[in-house]
Amino acid sequence: MSLKLKPLHPLFAAEASGVDLTKPVDAATVRAIDDAMNKYAVVVFRGQPLTEDQQVAFAGSFVIHADLTGSESGALTLDVTKAKPLQENAGISFQGSQKIGAFDVAADLAREWLKLPNPHGKPNSDVLKPSWNGIDLTRRARDGWIIDFGIAMGASDAALYEAPFRYVVEHVKAEREQNNREAYRKNWWRHGEPRIAMRAAIAPLKRYISTPEVAKHRPFVWLERAVLPDKMLIVISRDDDITFGIVSSRIHVVWALALGGSLEDRPRYNPTQCFQTFPFPNPNTKIKNEIATAAQRLNQLRENWLNPTEWVDIVPEVVAGYPDRIIPKPEYAKAIKERTLTNLYNLKQKGEVQWLEDLHRTLDTAVARAYGWDDYTSAMPDEEILRRLLKLNLEQAAAEK
Repeated sequence: MSLKLKPLHPLFAAEASGVDLTKPVDAATVRAIDDAMNKYAVVVFRGQPLTEDQQVAFAGSFVIHADLTGSESGALTLDVTKAKPLQENAGISFQGSQKIGAFDVAADLAREWLKLPNPHGKPNSDVLKPSWNGIDLTRRARDGWIIDFGIAMGASDAALYEAPFRYVVEHVKAEREQNNREAYRKNWWRHGEPRIAMRAAIAPLKRYISTPEVAKHRPFVWLERAVLPDKMLIVISRDDDITFGIVSSRIHVVWALALGGSLEDRPRYNPTQCFQTFPFPNPNTKIKNEIATAAQRLNQLRENWLNPTEWVDIVPEVVAGYPDRIIPKPEYAKAIKERTLTNLYNLKQKGEVQWLEDLHRTLDTAVARAYGWDDYTSAMPDEEILRRLLKLNLEQAAAEK
C-alpha cells in the first residue's frame, strides 16, 4: 500500500488513505505519516477498525530514535531504541478512556442530575464522573463531567438512570449507530474504548498518578479514583509516593523524553516506550523514605502555589465521594487563571522559581541514590543518565527471560 494524502484545509489537516492500520506498518510508511503530521499537524484516518492493542502498537511506531554519538568519528555509542519492555512494569501504565461520542455534560447539569431520584433507587453518581483531560492537568481544571455506563452495563439497566440515559439517547445514539465498528454501534450507550484494564488497575486505589500524553513539560500529578481520565491522559496505576517521586525525577523524565517521541515541539509520553521500559531502582527503606518525603513536599508546595488558600474556597461536592471543588474568590478570579502547571514550569525553566528548583534537586538526588549513583549531580549530562538506564534496562530484560 502507498500513503495518499488529501488536504482538508488550506492551512492544516489532511485525510490519509491507502494504508491499513490494523496490520503492521512498515518503516517507510511510518516516516511518510510522520512527515505528513509535521506538515499538516492533523492527519485523519477514516474507517480504521483498530482494536485497543492495534492502536497502541500504531502509536508506538512514532518514537524519537535517540542515537547519541560521543566521538568525533561519529561512532555510535548509545542507542536507547534498543531498550526492552520490562515484565515487572507491565499492566501498570495506560491511556485514558476514549468516549467516541458526546458523553460530556456541563457541570451545572451534572450537579442537577446528581440530586435526582431514579426508578430503581440508585443514584446518578453511579454513572456521572468528573472528567479530566490534558488541558485540565496543564492549565486549570474545566470542572468537566462525563456520563459513563462502565464496561458491561446493558441498555436496559442504563435506562434506569433516567436523565443521563436520555441525554445519551439524544446526543450519542444516532452518531454511534452510523459508526463503522460493530462494537461501537451495538454498545452505543457506553464509551467506545473504556480501557477495561486501566479501570481494573485503578479500582482498588484511592488515587493514581497521571501525566498528559502530550505536553511542553512533563509533570506528574495525583488524581482521585473518582476522576475518569480522558484518552489524552496517561495513567500510572500506583498510589505510593515512592513511585510518584521516581517518575517525577529528572532521571525518569530524561528517559521519557528520549523514548517518547513528540507532536510538533511537544514531547509525547507513551505507556509502552516510556514507562514499561523504564528500569526502576530497588532502594533500601531509608532511601525509599527520602524519596517519599521529597515527593510529598514537591506535591504539597506545588499545590499550594496553584491554589493558595487565600485565593480560593474549598467546597465539598453536592454528593459524597467526589473531589472537593476549588472555587476562586471573586477578587482573585483573574490572577488564579495564571496559576497553571505550564506557567509554573515555564518560570522554573527561566530560573525564576528557586523553591521549585530546590525541591526537584532534592528529589533527583534521592532517586539517584536509589540507583547507587553517588556521583550524581545536576550537572550530570543527560547522555550519561541514559547510558546508565539503558544498561540497567538490558540487564533486567535479560534476567526476566
